Amino acid sequence: MYERDEATRHLGMEITEVAPGRARVRMTVTDVMVNGFGIAHGGYVFLLADTAFAYACNTHGAVTVAAAADVTFVAPARAGDVLEAVADERVRYGRNGVYDVTVRRVGDGVVIAEFRGSSRSRNESVIAEAEPDGPGS
Repeated sequence: MYERDEATRHLGMEITEVAPGRARVRMTVTDVMVNGFGIAHGGYVFLLADTAFAYACNTHGAVTVAAAADVTFVAPARAGDVLEAVADERVRYGRNGVYDVTVRRVGDGVVIAEFRGSSRSRNESVIAEAEPDGPGS
């Protein structure tokens, strides 16, 4: 999944933990991520949380996408801050799931945002099946 995830790689996000129903992702706020008030644009904070959510909900094998998400911004982050998003599965039912993500500033642990995402699984495998090598294989 990470190999095909251009957005995550382009923004320098680091996936530091993946376990069933859980993921931890870090990102450094760069100068281009800061808005006109000198704080991290909410879209980048949301994107970090959404990325942790995506990796957590795709740990069960089926391609899983966001059905809905909500974020509450708690404190500002600034250029140079390293942020960490930790996503935890709350419940899975049928093809649906609910995940909570907390975004904190590394160093002082200040909560930057709280995110809740709802997921929906598809009938596809996250890991593509290996193709046969040819006739007779």
